[in-house]
Amino acid sequence: MADKHDLRHVVSDAPRVMVADGSKLVRKLVGDTLRKELPGVVVVGCASIAEARAALAEGTVDLVTTALALPDGDGLALARSVREASGQAYVPVIVISGSAQEALETRAFTEDITDYFDKSLGQDALAAFVRGYVHPAPIEGARVLYVEDSRVVAVATKRMLERHGMQVQHVISAEEALDHLHKFIGRKDGDVGADLLLSDVYLKGALSGRELLNQIRGVFRYGKRRLPMVMMTGDDNRDNQAALLREGANDLVLKPIEERLLVTKVLFQLRLSKLA
Repeated sequence: MADKHDLRHVVSDAPRVMVADGSKLVRKLVGDTLRKELPGVVVVGCASIAEARAALAEGTVDLVTTALALPDGDGLALARSVREASGQAYVPVIVISGSAQEALETRAFTEDITDYFDKSLGQDALAAFVRGYVHPAPIEGARVLYVEDSRVVAVATKRMLERHGMQVQHVISAEEALDHLHKFIGRKDGDVGADLLLSDVYLKGALSGRELLNQIRGVFRYGKRRLPMVMMTGDDNRDNQAALLREGANDLVLKPIEERLLVTKVLFQLRLSKLA
């Protein structure tokens, strides 16, 4: 049995990964990336939901990537089929699409979708993304500025991140986070004071996490690569979630926090910020 802190979503030595896309070229590109990242992988290419369902009937898969639009339906329908297939309840289903960000912002994704990847980020980013789900190697020394006013939640979440090599500076308010970042303004080496900011949306201070997000994007003018921001929220209101993404959040993590998903998302944003 894998250690409970082992973040690999795919644990088989010869994992079966389904790649569903109506484009043969896209299937080849994603398949080539998977083969590079996963020696021994068996790529199951499917051009339609019908082909995917037939493949699911033949055997289990360890991970699924899908386009949003398929010739005979959409990727969300495929995700439901994966969930309904015997033994497939916990398989990661990743949407790979040129309109993934738009779908995320309009909350078109459902609980059947584990995560998304926007094709516009390119093949290098896709490789980093795949690594994040398969072999999420620690980024030793990566600095996370973490804003959370609940001591209990903060202790647990900080441990999750530190187990994977990250240095976590915890503060209890948006004001404290801004004070820390102010110290680094104008540094010649370009250091902004953290490699990623992780913040709860609802904070007890004068400023909320959303206002912190707006300060960093609007006043500091730090873009998504300069200072990635992952927001944690227990709010299931889709309009509120969409607003956070439109206003500059790189990604959202819903509470209660699931360790594998949190760390996978944080590691991906850290790697993405380093790409040219």
